Amino acid sequence: MLGYNIVNFIGWLLDMYSWVIIAAALMTWVSPDPRNPIVMFLRRVTEPVFEPIRRLLPPWKTGGLDLSPLIVLIGIQFVERVVLPALI
Repeated sequence: MLGYNIVNFIGWLLDMYSWVIIAAALMTWVSPDPRNPIVMFLRRVTEPVFEPIRRLLPPWKTGGLDLSPLIVLIGIQFVERVVLPALI
């Protein structure tokens, strides 16, 4: 059993990462400067997670939609609602 504080901290980190994913997804709706430090940070933090999902479910197979952010967010919700409570 993990301590309550550790589980809460992991939940907080997952919440923060969810907001980073949302920001990265919103960023794709505009044409930001790729050299912008914020854009570079968002890509550096999210691409390692998105890339394996894009290989399994490429946008050309889903009607041009990149579903990787949605799939990652659903996975984070699963961990927060099912896995973390089971650890307490």
